[in-house]
Amino acid sequence: MGIFEPFRAIGYITTNVPFSVQRLGTETFVTVSVGKAFQIYNCAKLNLVLVGSQLPKKIRALASYRDYTFAAYGHNIAVFKRAHQVATWSSHNAKVNHLLIFGESLLSVDVEGNIFIWAFKGIDQNLAPIGHILLENNCPSCIMHPDTYLNKVIIGTQEGSLQLWNISTKKNLYEFKGWKSSIYCCVSSPALDVVAIGCSDGKIHVHNIRYDEEIVTFTHSTRGSVTALSFSTDGQPLLASGGSSGVISVWNLQKRKLQSVIRDAHDCSIVSLHFFANEPVLMSSSADNSIKMWIFDTSDGDPRLLRFRSGHSDPPLCIRFYANGRHILSAGQDRAFRLFSVIQDQQSRELSQRHVSKRAKKLGLKETEIKLKPVIAFDVAEIRERDWCNVVTCHMDTSHAYVWRLQNFVIGEHILTPRAENPTPVKSCAISVCGNFAVLGTAGGWIERFNLQSGFSRGSYIDMQERKTCGHDGEVIGIACDSTNTIMISAGYHGDVKVWDFKSREMKSRWELGCSLVMITYHRSNGLLATVADDLVIRLFDVVSLRMVRKFEGHTDRITDMCFSEDGKWLLTSSMDGTFRIWDVILAKQIDAISVDVSITALSLSPNMDVLATTHVDQNGVYLWVNRAMFSSTSRNVTHGSGKEIVNVKLPSVSSAQDSIDDDFEKANANPSQVQDAFHSILDQQIPDLVTLSLLPRSQWQSLINLDIIKARNKPIEPPKKPEKAPFFLPSIPSLTGEILFNPRQSADEEMDALAGERDKKRKKTEITVSQFLHFLQSSEENNFAAFTDYIKGLSSSALDMELRMLQIIDDHNEQEPDKRPELYFIELLLDYFIHEISCRNNFEFIQAVIRLFLKIHGETIRCQSGLQDKARKLLELQSTVWQKVDTLFQSTRSKSAKFYYVWQCLKN
Repeated sequence: MGIFEPFRAIGYITTNVPFSVQRLGTETFVTVSVGKAFQIYNCAKLNLVLVGSQLPKKIRALASYRDYTFAAYGHNIAVFKRAHQVATWSSHNAKVNHLLIFGESLLSVDVEGNIFIWAFKGIDQNLAPIGHILLENNCPSCIMHPDTYLNKVIIGTQEGSLQLWNISTKKNLYEFKGWKSSIYCCVSSPALDVVAIGCSDGKIHVHNIRYDEEIVTFTHSTRGSVTALSFSTDGQPLLASGGSSGVISVWNLQKRKLQSVIRDAHDCSIVSLHFFANEPVLMSSSADNSIKMWIFDTSDGDPRLLRFRSGHSDPPLCIRFYANGRHILSAGQDRAFRLFSVIQDQQSRELSQRHVSKRAKKLGLKETEIKLKPVIAFDVAEIRERDWCNVVTCHMDTSHAYVWRLQNFVIGEHILTPRAENPTPVKSCAISVCGNFAVLGTAGGWIERFNLQSGFSRGSYIDMQERKTCGHDGEVIGIACDSTNTIMISAGYHGDVKVWDFKSREMKSRWELGCSLVMITYHRSNGLLATVADDLVIRLFDVVSLRMVRKFEGHTDRITDMCFSEDGKWLLTSSMDGTFRIWDVILAKQIDAISVDVSITALSLSPNMDVLATTHVDQNGVYLWVNRAMFSSTSRNVTHGSGKEIVNVKLPSVSSAQDSIDDDFEKANANPSQVQDAFHSILDQQIPDLVTLSLLPRSQWQSLINLDIIKARNKPIEPPKKPEKAPFFLPSIPSLTGEILFNPRQSADEEMDALAGERDKKRKKTEITVSQFLHFLQSSEENNFAAFTDYIKGLSSSALDMELRMLQIIDDHNEQEPDKRPELYFIELLLDYFIHEISCRNNFEFIQAVIRLFLKIHGETIRCQSGLQDKARKLLELQSTVWQKVDTLFQSTRSKSAKFYYVWQCLKN
């Protein structure tokens, strides 16, 4: 493993696998596929609630039933209970394409016509199917259960036939006439015996399967097959159909005509449609990586977009971290400019391009034709986010640049157009460190500076020494500004790098590389400029001294992107040879090389250097890698980096589970208890010389210290009132306190038992009852107090106080020997427990509060017993050592805070 370890992938919403919808209580959930894993969204707000673990192959079909999710991949079916895999069904010899929940069983269909029946009962034990059906000479394309038809399913085939099968008897009951076209989908309607069939010729047949009669036929106006169907169940006679062209058509069954069309519903083929039960809401998914919900609440009956979740429908080209590593700006080939949240998935969104839908509908065009062309380069200045537009983008084959306001997530009001004699597309851009100016470079060599606040031009950079009319002879492949707005650096395609005075716009110096340049990257702190030429050599130049200081070689194919680390010590590069490499600038050598299955097209390292983001060829998501050097302890002798050797690493998955957990899944044969132990083993790892807190609410452990104050505060002010006289018909006996005591009717045997119990109480006075508290304490083997710690952390403050007080020695004149009293044995166990927890530094603040309460109650007993004094002395020494380290850490932190406060006061004054 190299320096960077796969973490997870973001930006994936759904793929071309139909979703599965189910209702649990009052909530509705939708399960979607994202390649080799699945995700579950809550339909109320389309927020992500669960991500499944990674599977060996891509998911081909999904089904859900209560807490269980069934995912078909390859020849197998994985069974998940929530996010944990509990079983794997593997009886198919061909790829499984369809899954159907059928009562309390599951039907699976493969491409060769085999149908297996699986039972829900004993999922983790019964790994064999309970039934099998073979469809001869037919390739099934869909399967559906018609309502009220007991043990019967309808199977559509690619040959165009429609068959009715009895699952119980495994017989083909009836074969419908067919429509001489491949059947792609089939759904049941709210009306009995009526189904809708979608065919590859674009026709929808509403058919009565009881009498084998055609009711009505609809035809799509756009070319392509019908890929999804759904009936409305809220009382409106509507049928929604989706086609391969991305258009959703809504048909009125009562009037037998087309009611409305959603032309730009999706950019790709519609995969699934679903009307929610008794709601005028339609959900749709597509292969364009989006889920959308449409509501029918307008006066004309046309649907409107209610809510949606989407990602890039085409691979992104440029990425960059933003907001101190919490967000990632991404631009893709789908003409979208997006903001992804690394922390919370719900905060991801697409930046608005001003009423694209309305303009497209008005002009009769598609939204993709109205959107801006794909972004090829952009720059951002976080310092001006709240003042004005702080992002500049260059677009493919566009002679002007656009500005964006990230605070409002919209495109800006200004368009920056260079005033060159021969307008050419803008190829590069850079924003000054102050955030006031943007510098643009064009394909014709023109360089011009603009004010971002007003959008006005502030002059151009022209090379007057050679009497040129522009900055470079050829394309400007890169522009950079320094950290003090003193110089501006530009690089031309023909290998000339020029340094300009930022304010006067005069050229100060230049140098030639002798080969064509591809890209440049500038680090403002150390003043190093990294250049990539067509000879695949990376050269680092010191801009001040104008000389080359480093030269790196190793890539064997076109270099796609590069970036510096925040401290300037690392240079990261990616190439089409499938590797990304890390070069140490100080040591002047390669320290790591990682090879991935799919070549990297863009990369960006977070300012904290803890997360690396990459994009890949033909991949619509953004992949995150974590820096192992930031999260590993030096005491474990973990060697980071592979040097010149290339390490093969798999791409991050949508699920952030570690590889070690996946190995435990395989070793445990998908046993949930062992998987739980795998999680605990990872979480138990602790950084040396640091304490671990209990993560309990502050009030829970702090109330242990202030129990006396709480009891005094909660003490009743008035004495209890005398109860009213009991009714005459209830037998009662007089008492000294005046309370009404009822006289229960007891038999003679019960009275004798009561007297015997009083005699036994005196005999067993010296014995102690082993409560659950003492049972957990006594059952701790080999200093394994995990179960006992979990138990006392779940107790309330008063309950824990009572358990500790139950061990008090009240009767000092007991006939039993003092050393053999059971209370002393449990007090000694508690001291051992405290010594173990303090030495491990676990649950630090909670244990400190419990020790204080324990010593308050049993301090006198420990002082009087010589056997307990040694344990207490050992606890004191260990406590002093640990507290000394904590106090040293606190003092250093407090001194840093004091220095910061002093500097802040000086700046303030």
